[in-house]
Amino acid sequence: MDFEYREVYINSSRGVQLFTCRWLPSSSPKALVFLCHGYGMECSNFMKGVGMKLALDGYAVFGIDYEGHGRSMGARCYIKRFDNIVDDCSNYFKSICEQEEYKEKKRFLYGESMGGAVALLVHRKDPSFWHGAILVAPMCKISEKVKPHPVIISLLMRVVDLIPKWKIVPTKDVIDSAFKDPAKREEVRSNKLIYQEKPRLKTALELLRTSMDLEDTLDQVTLPFLVLHGEADAVTDPEVSRALYEQASSKDKTMKLYPGMWHALTAGEPDNNVDIVFSDILSWLDNRVLRDHGHGCKSRSSIKNSESLPVASAEGNATKLNRRGLYHYSAL
Repeated sequence: MDFEYREVYINSSRGVQLFTCRWLPSSSPKALVFLCHGYGMECSNFMKGVGMKLALDGYAVFGIDYEGHGRSMGARCYIKRFDNIVDDCSNYFKSICEQEEYKEKKRFLYGESMGGAVALLVHRKDPSFWHGAILVAPMCKISEKVKPHPVIISLLMRVVDLIPKWKIVPTKDVIDSAFKDPAKREEVRSNKLIYQEKPRLKTALELLRTSMDLEDTLDQVTLPFLVLHGEADAVTDPEVSRALYEQASSKDKTMKLYPGMWHALTAGEPDNNVDIVFSDILSWLDNRVLRDHGHGCKSRSSIKNSESLPVASAEGNATKLNRRGLYHYSAL
C-alpha cells in the first residue's frame, strides 16, 4: 500500500486521554489535512475512507477522536463545553504543524457535519494560520426537521444543570436520515465506537448553542473553503451552507450541491456518488496546493471554471454556477 497508518494516544490540557490517528503517504506529502468528525462518530474506522483516499493522493491526514467519542476517554458523547473540543483539536493540529518535517507544508481543515462547526471554530481561533477548509454538510444550524420543538427546548434548558448527562433528548434516528445506502447504513450501526443512543441533555444544548453562534457569525469566516452538501440532506440544512457561501468574507470560496444526495456524502451514498464527491474534494485541494507552487491548476478535471456560467456578482467579481451544480467565487 502507498500509505502508512498510525495510532497515537495524547493527553489534552485537561488531562483527558485522547485517541489520534494518521494516514501518511509514502513520500513527502503535498500538504496536511486535519479531520474533524461528526457528532457521535470517530476517526479510525468511520473516517478511514477519507484518510485513505487523501493519503493515496499524496496528503498527510491527521484525525482525533473528541473527548467522549470513539476511543478517547470521557463519558460517551457528553459535550460539557463545545470549546473543549475546539481547543483540543486546535492544540493537537498545531502540534503536528510545528514538527520540523511539516513546518513548510500547507494546512487544511476537513470537517463533516458537526465537524464542520469544529473546523470553522478552529479557524476562528487563528484565522491567518489555515490555508483552507473542506466542509462536508457542515453543522451551521440544526435542521428544523430534526430539532426538538421550542417548548421542549425551553423545558430542557430549565433542568440542564440538574441532569446534564441524562439521555433524554427526543430526536429522530439520525442514521436512518443520513445514510442512503442500506448496506453502509448497517455498517455504521455495527460500529460499536459510534454513539447511537439519545443525545445527552447538555450535549444537545451545546450543539444548539454552537450552531446558533455560527449562524450569526458566518461573515467572520475568511479562509478559502469548499462547502459540499446533498440537496436531499435532512440532518443539516443545505440552505445554511448556501448562507455560509454567500455571507463568508472569504475571497476564495466554492459551493457544491449534489442533487438527490443525503447527509453522509463520503460514507453513506452509493459508491459512484462517493467517487464524485472525493473527485471534487481532491480537485479543490490539488488546485490550491499546486497554484501557489507555480504550477497550473489542471491536475484534475472534475472542477472546471471553463464550464461555468455567470449567475450573479459579488464585489465586482463573477459568481459562477457550474453545470454540475458548482458555485465558485474568487477574487484572486
